[in-house]
Amino acid sequence: MTTKNQDSHAKPVNLRIREDVRSLIDRAAKIRGKTRSDFMIDAAYRAAEDTLLDQTLVKVDAESYQHYLDILDQPPSSEGFARLMNAPKPWRD
Repeated sequence: MTTKNQDSHAKPVNLRIREDVRSLIDRAAKIRGKTRSDFMIDAAYRAAEDTLLDQTLVKVDAESYQHYLDILDQPPSSEGFARLMNAPKPWRD
């Protein structure tokens, strides 16, 4: 996560969390072979990236946008899609 140009000194972050949340995090961290801090930092980092990526704006000209919409409006026509839609669903009985 850090590069040579970034400050390499860790800065503390203090959090207050309920005991049940802390226990859950500790269990998950143990499964991943990480410390609580490393687990929480990784999770927060991924959440921050996801949030920022959700804010990305892509600008295209009107013709490209219309082409994109036209493709989305077309029904799926591949054999693979039909097979996928007819496959057994593990969440259904």
